[in-house]
Amino acid sequence: MSDENERCKLGFLLNPFMIPLGALVMVVLVVGMATLRKMREKELQAHQELRSREMEHERKMKEMEIEKAKLELEKARVGKSV
Repeated sequence: MSDENERCKLGFLLNPFMIPLGALVMVVLVVGMATLRKMREKELQAHQELRSREMEHERKMKEMEIEKAKLELEKARVGKSV
């Protein structure tokens, strides 16, 4: 009984369609992995760009706050001297 099972499995593996089918599956997997890798790289690049823009915005906001504080200080000095 086990000999028949082994022959059946071996016959399945020796089927002439298995090699082309295996090659096709391998190609599909390689292309899929390459595509996923490119997508991941683009995603990481987008996150990096977003973080860079966020940091630039934060820097500009701090500069504006400093400028606002300077103007308020100048107004206070002008108001006191008058």
